[in-house]
Amino acid sequence: MFHLSIIFGIINTGSAWLLMAAIALVSFIVQSRFRSKFREYSEIPLLSGLSGKDVAEKMLRDNGIYDVRVISVEGQLTDHYNPADKTVNLSADVYNSRSIAAAAVAAHECGHAVQHAKAYAWLSLRSSLVPVVNIASTLTQWTLFIGVMLLFFMHSIFLLAIGVVALAFVTLFSFITLPVEFDASNRALAWLNNNYNIMQTSKEHSQAKDALWWAAMTYVVAALGSLATLVYYASFLLNRRN
Repeated sequence: MFHLSIIFGIINTGSAWLLMAAIALVSFIVQSRFRSKFREYSEIPLLSGLSGKDVAEKMLRDNGIYDVRVISVEGQLTDHYNPADKTVNLSADVYNSRSIAAAAVAAHECGHAVQHAKAYAWLSLRSSLVPVVNIASTLTQWTLFIGVMLLFFMHSIFLLAIGVVALAFVTLFSFITLPVEFDASNRALAWLNNNYNIMQTSKEHSQAKDALWWAAMTYVVAALGSLATLVYYASFLLNRRN
């Protein structure tokens, strides 16, 4: 079995940079595709005529959740569930819209509320890591670049090592987010599929599934991007040691 340092030795900083560039390109494509899909499905009205707010409130009730509020927030694609104050936060474009996209996004965010109510393990783990990751994210903003400078000009690896460890926590968090997001989408789609008064045709359900799939892909490329960045900065340390 190859030792980890040998593997990183093979992956020099140049190839790591190329990996980051490739993932950045893929991320741009996926983000563009997601926004395109969201715009497309935002223009297709639900046959049921329900708004994002209506869909969210019904899904919460159907899952026996009565202590979560559905509120409107500013911005675009700012939709999220906040477990701290138990609110499903929907952007105005989703809260008021009566479209396929609005129903899909509203149901997805309520999927997180269902996870919270049922103590879904991955969500609990993710929530417990938030304070640590907030600190780690702050550290990476200045330790990585300055750490690389100190490594080259003063031959000191200390600051860069701190930055790499902090980035490792951020990367771990991004991968833990994946099962949370996929599960929320699966819960949303299962509920929508069983509620023909929400989405009345198989075509509507397929369009909602497509929208949520592209949304999930943005989290995938974000996690891969974080991993590529980790490999890039870690390669400085391991190449230095070798």
